[in-house]
Amino acid sequence: MSTRAVHTPLAHHFEDLEHQRSAATFGMWIFLATEILFFGGMFTAYTIYRSLHPLAFAEISQHLDIVLGTVNTAVLIGSSFTMVLAVYGAHTDRRTMLILCLALTLLLGLAFLGIKFTEYYHKFQEHHVPGPFFNYPGPFGREAAMFFSLYFAMTGLHALHMIIGVGILSILIVMSWKGRFTSEYHNPVELSGLYWHFVDIVWIFLYPLLYLIGRHLE
Repeated sequence: MSTRAVHTPLAHHFEDLEHQRSAATFGMWIFLATEILFFGGMFTAYTIYRSLHPLAFAEISQHLDIVLGTVNTAVLIGSSFTMVLAVYGAHTDRRTMLILCLALTLLLGLAFLGIKFTEYYHKFQEHHVPGPFFNYPGPFGREAAMFFSLYFAMTGLHALHMIIGVGILSILIVMSWKGRFTSEYHNPVELSGLYWHFVDIVWIFLYPLLYLIGRHLE
């Protein structure tokens, strides 16, 4: 007579769920610390080149679409709010709220990526993508190539993290639908929330550094 395996959230090498939760949370914070170092290298490079060419970077920044950048900022702030509600829903055994808020966060993340790739398409049409076809109509050609190299590197890496986040949210929605999370076990939702908020915070720094530095020249 065969018995069906019962899913248990507690891994065999932990004493209890609290021990497992503490270990996973600590691991996530270590991971986020390495991510800070990762992005920190790019922010350092940006700071150095901007300090060397402040006027050029301010002028070149005006070629970015401030409207799309601002909309994307609002979209990410909204997604952080829905993610907080999703975590609250997991904490309080509100499965419908959890699924709905995860889905809204996913949709906002996809909206952000759609807007960002629209920006990339416009830059491609304007020949602002560094490479053999790069063209910048102005006195700061070399500086523009550096600015847009940093722009695509920093926002591209951020977009990659957003894509990963969207994948994580998709998995969480499926797991939530299957009833895997309860008020006693919801650590994956909580840790995914930390990751999502970190990615949002990175954009909060990218937005003024890339989009707003030359607006006073208008």
